[in-house]
Amino acid sequence: MTNTKKLWISLAILLVASFSVLLLMGREIYQKAPPMPEQVVSTSGETIYTRADMELGRRVWQSMGGMQLGSIWGHGGYVAPDWSADWLHREIMAVLDAWAAEEGAENYAALSPERQAALKGRLEELFRTNTYEPATGTITLAEERARAIEKVSGHYERLFGNDPAFEPLREAYAMKDDTVPDADHRKALGAFFWWTAWAAGTERPGDTITYTNNWPSEPLIENRPPASSFVWSAFSVLFLLAGIGLLGWHYAVSHGREEEPHDLPPFDPMRGTVVTPSMSATAKYFWVLLALFLVQILLGAITAHYQVEGQVQYGFELANVLPYSLSRTWHTQLAVLWIATAWLGTGLYIAPAISGYEPPYQRLGVNFLWICLIIIVVGSFAGQWFAVMQTLGLENNFWFGHQGWEYADMGRFWQIFLFIGLVLWLVLVGRALWPALRPGAPGRSITGLLFLSTVAIGLFFGAALAWGENTHISMVEYWRWWLVHLWVEGFFEVFATAVIAFLFTRLGLLKLQTATVAVLFATIIFMAGGVLGTLHHLYFAGTPTVVLALGASFSALEVVPLAYIGFEAYHTFRLSKATPWMERYRWPIMFFLAVSFWNLVGAGLFGFLINPPLSLYYMQGLNLTPLHGHTALFGVYGMLGIGLVLFCLRGLKPELAWNEGLLKVSFWSFNVGLAMMALFTLLPLGTMQLIEAINNGYWSARSAEFMQQPIVDLLVWMRVPGDTIFSIGALALVVFVIGLWVRPRYQGVPTEEEERAATTKARA
Repeated sequence: MTNTKKLWISLAILLVASFSVLLLMGREIYQKAPPMPEQVVSTSGETIYTRADMELGRRVWQSMGGMQLGSIWGHGGYVAPDWSADWLHREIMAVLDAWAAEEGAENYAALSPERQAALKGRLEELFRTNTYEPATGTITLAEERARAIEKVSGHYERLFGNDPAFEPLREAYAMKDDTVPDADHRKALGAFFWWTAWAAGTERPGDTITYTNNWPSEPLIENRPPASSFVWSAFSVLFLLAGIGLLGWHYAVSHGREEEPHDLPPFDPMRGTVVTPSMSATAKYFWVLLALFLVQILLGAITAHYQVEGQVQYGFELANVLPYSLSRTWHTQLAVLWIATAWLGTGLYIAPAISGYEPPYQRLGVNFLWICLIIIVVGSFAGQWFAVMQTLGLENNFWFGHQGWEYADMGRFWQIFLFIGLVLWLVLVGRALWPALRPGAPGRSITGLLFLSTVAIGLFFGAALAWGENTHISMVEYWRWWLVHLWVEGFFEVFATAVIAFLFTRLGLLKLQTATVAVLFATIIFMAGGVLGTLHHLYFAGTPTVVLALGASFSALEVVPLAYIGFEAYHTFRLSKATPWMERYRWPIMFFLAVSFWNLVGAGLFGFLINPPLSLYYMQGLNLTPLHGHTALFGVYGMLGIGLVLFCLRGLKPELAWNEGLLKVSFWSFNVGLAMMALFTLLPLGTMQLIEAINNGYWSARSAEFMQQPIVDLLVWMRVPGDTIFSIGALALVVFVIGLWVRPRYQGVPTEEEERAATTKARA
């Protein structure tokens, strides 16, 4: 068999085995998820909550923004507290203070250390003992817990209403007044928060760890990292070192055995590409992309500023019109949408360029898909606004409003619409690629991998349709990370790798066989850790220990190919200098170089910082999480999207002179601004929170008292210089693209003879 065929077989075996295990883990999660009780009663027989209360509370939580306002089990926003940890600590303190009052003390803090230790031991047994009865679906709680729940519930009912006494706390949490105006809905919301806290503080039957693997850190009930987190964190480092060693060995034995260097083309091979009507129609995708990008940056600045002023923006009460949970929703959603638009437009442009074939009605399909994209963005955002403003109604929220799941916020109707749109995109790209997929077609393997990644992008968004309105939250998290991790971080990566390989082979910079083997090998290496690495997002989402073990082991392998990203960057840089005519593609390749850098730093270093179970136990939901998120999402996928857009624009407007100054400003502003955002705010603030979580518990690191310190405000204000520089880069890019249509400067395309002469002179 040829090397290519062996690699295809290896990739197929790897994917079948990995997805089989991933599906098996889904079955385990379903079976071991924390139970949703039919009722919660006190020992006196009084009903505290019913299942209907908790399910209604979850729907209320989703409608107000869900994970965009605070978090549940560590997943969500960072300004408001994690409601699971916050409720758990408040209930604990309510019980301790009541016991202290029985002993004549003002509160628990006023007791002697000896009495505190005695009560703490009593408290641990009270909270960690599992009193769920499967036969009746009943959780029975002691009377002191029932009284504590009533007290904590009152706190949340006043917080989510408009009680003037809670105005400072709402401001600290960036919550608008009357976040949940209906009193019954506020009470039900507390029922849902209580259940998530119960799962975090109650041991699994027959075990010594809670349903959330002892997360969050809560010293008062001995919620500390379990032994498994230490063991599998150590093994994750071992797997990382072993993977790097094996990849280093492979590079050492294969280096120098590559094919003989081939003569580089003396002229641009892409000069003869015929821009078809459907390829020209993709320009509007790039215009929409830039509009979405600018709005996303604006919303990011608004969202960050809410952390300082809470309910206002420079004195204007913006929260009444654009609440924090909504600005953050649109900011995170637009990040995925504009990057996805870059991929969609690139796929539609590149498919006819590869095959040289323009299918019938292809332009009509491209235009129709663009209209659908606009409708989805406008429609889903409008539904989310009505939902967060609590005017849509719970009966309509799931389908047309705000689902509350970070990165999967849009209503189910809009998700189905988007899925249909992606299938249409798949059909449009596939029909244009088809001639290049026939037996004997040159570059068929790379084209085939490109097509398969297109299929995966089109179909794997279907994971967003795998849960329903009342699906268990642990299973929603399982499927949600199929969407976020596998769809965005997995198959988009394969698609991008295949597109770049195609570009370099079409430019004559890489031999077809060399590029094919490299792409398949890179895909195998990435998918080896990428598929099962999805589980590292689920350590504390009500999942069993086996999920933690597999997630730790395979997520470490995700970093392995990134450790050698410097080789790719160096090779890309050499290709950019290979011939004089490559100057035409300088800026697309510069953005590809930036992708290599941020792949190593954002996805690699900052990603592995939070991936091991012991690290994530303390870091989940702290500002070290968006440190990885920002530098990986924009640094890798954003930069790559912009690079691909620039390549398409070069093909769409080959006769125009580019404003190199604007592109230079854009490129360096993006990189410097992103680095400043990470180093001046997210890294130091996240480190401060980490120390607080280790010393005093997770609840404290997310509390208003900690997050409203002057030093925290200063660190948040330190985002302004980086954000400003970053915004300058975006504006420069927009001005550059607009200039290609509004004020074009024609320079013509050098003739083949002129490019040959320039290449000969350079080689001489």
